[in-house]
Amino acid sequence: MISVKSIVAKIYAKLVVNRIRRWSSRPEETQRKVFNTLIATAADTAFGRDHGFQHIKEYSDFTERVPIRDYEESKSYIDRVVAGESNILWPGKPLYFAKTSGTTSGAKYIPLTKASMPAHINAARNAILCYIAETGKASFVNGKMIFLQGSPEMTEKNGVKLGRLSGIVAHYVPKYLQKNRLPSWETNCISDWENKVDAIVAETETKNMTLISGIPSWVQMYFERLKVKTGKPIGELFPNFELFIYGGVNYEPYRAKFEQLIGRKIPSIELYPASEGFFAFQDRQDEEGMLLQLNSGIFYEFVEASGFFDENPKRLTIGSVKTGVNYVMIVSSNAGLWAYNVGDTVQFTSLHPPRVMVSGRIKHFISAFGEHVIGKEVEEAMKQAVAAHGFSISEFTVAPQTEPEEGALPYHEWLIEFDTPPISLLEVARTLDQAMQQQNSYYFDLIEGAILQPLRITSLPQHSFSRYMKSQGKLGGQNKVPRLSNDRKIANELHTFKA
Repeated sequence: MISVKSIVAKIYAKLVVNRIRRWSSRPEETQRKVFNTLIATAADTAFGRDHGFQHIKEYSDFTERVPIRDYEESKSYIDRVVAGESNILWPGKPLYFAKTSGTTSGAKYIPLTKASMPAHINAARNAILCYIAETGKASFVNGKMIFLQGSPEMTEKNGVKLGRLSGIVAHYVPKYLQKNRLPSWETNCISDWENKVDAIVAETETKNMTLISGIPSWVQMYFERLKVKTGKPIGELFPNFELFIYGGVNYEPYRAKFEQLIGRKIPSIELYPASEGFFAFQDRQDEEGMLLQLNSGIFYEFVEASGFFDENPKRLTIGSVKTGVNYVMIVSSNAGLWAYNVGDTVQFTSLHPPRVMVSGRIKHFISAFGEHVIGKEVEEAMKQAVAAHGFSISEFTVAPQTEPEEGALPYHEWLIEFDTPPISLLEVARTLDQAMQQQNSYYFDLIEGAILQPLRITSLPQHSFSRYMKSQGKLGGQNKVPRLSNDRKIANELHTFKA
C-alpha cells in the first residue's frame, strides 16, 4: 500500500528538482549572484575592511586583494573568532565551530554560521529528493534510516558550541524523520567506536532498515558485525533495504564486498560534505559525478593542480573550467572563509550542469620520482583489478619505497587488506601496474626507463587498518585512511601489523 508520506515525498521531490534545474542551468549567473552577496555582506567585517571589500566591484578585484590561504594562513582571523570576537570573518558570531583533526596546528575550528548552516542540512535532503524524482522510488521513507556518524554531544568555547560536523548536523534532523532515524541519541553519544557499532547492531538488527548512510569502510564494519551476530546476509536481514548513501571516499573499491555482504546490488548516492561546506551531491543515477552546489552561499575558484605551487597560480571561476583537468578547489563562503584552500582536488565530469568527482587531496599524492600519482588513479586501478580478478578488499593505501633491498629498483608499495583474497597476488599486481601506466604517462615513462620497477603488493592481515586507525585515535566516525602518501610513515606503521 502506498503511504501518504511517500506520495508527499514524490510531489516535493519534483518541486525541488525543478528549482535545482533553474540555478544549475545558469552556473555563471548563479555564481555571480553568490559572489556579489558575499562581498556586500562581509564588507564591514574585520576581514572585509582589511582587504578593501568596499572597493571590490568584480572578480579580478577580489583576486588582487584576497590571496589563496589554507587553514594555517587563515588562522590569525579564525583565532580571533574562536576567542569570542564578533564581526571578524562574517557578521556576528558563528553558531558553531566544527572541530576537525589538524596536522601542523592540532585541532582545527571551522566556523558554521546561521547563513551557512541550512546548506549542510538541505543538500543531503535534496540528494534524496533527486533520487526519488528520477527513479519514482519513495517507499524507503516509511522505514528506518541509519546515519553512522560522530557523537552529537557538544562543548562550548567562548559562547559558541563546538562539536564534530556530523554530530552538529544530527541536531537538525527534521521532525518528520525523527521517528524513522536510528541509532538512538544515547547510542550516538558512545565515544568508543567499536562499542558504538555493537550498540548500533543491537538496536537495528530487528528493525525495518530501508536507508543506510556513512563512510563505506565503517558501514562495512557494521555489516560484518551484523552478519556475525545474526548469521544472515544484510539483504535478508533487511529485505526492504533500498538505498546506501555515502561520502568521504570512493565507493568502488568496496562495492564488491558490499554486494557480497548484502547479497544483492543496492542503489547508492554519493555526497561531498565537509566542515567547510556541503559542496556537491549525486543528482542523477545515470550520470558520473556530483552536482556542484553553486547556489548555497559558496563561491568557487579552481586552480590547476599541476601549477598550484607556482608563485602566482591562475585562478579560474566556474565559467572557465574544463572537463578532465585536475583542479584544486578554493572556496569563499557565508561561513566566513575567503579564498580558502579546502585541500581537495576535483575533476569536472560535465559542465552543463557542473558535476565534479573528487580526485584526491593536494597533499595526498605520490611524486617521490616525479610521477605525480593522484588518488583517482589508484582508485581506478583498484576498480579494474577487482573486476578482473574477483577479489574484495577491506582497505588499501599506497606509498613509495625509495630504499629497496640492495641492487633493486625503487617501487610503489600497495598495502592491501583483502577480505576475499585473489588467487594470484602477482597477477593482481600486474593488472594494477598496467592500469597505472595507462592512466599516468609519468609513471609509464619511469617504468619504461627502468627508474622504477613495477609495483609490489603487501598483503595485510584482517583488521590491520582498523588497528592502525585506533592507534592514531581515529577509529570510526568521519575518519578515513589516506589513499596516498609521499612518505613511508603510514606504510611503516602498517608493517608492524603484518603476521
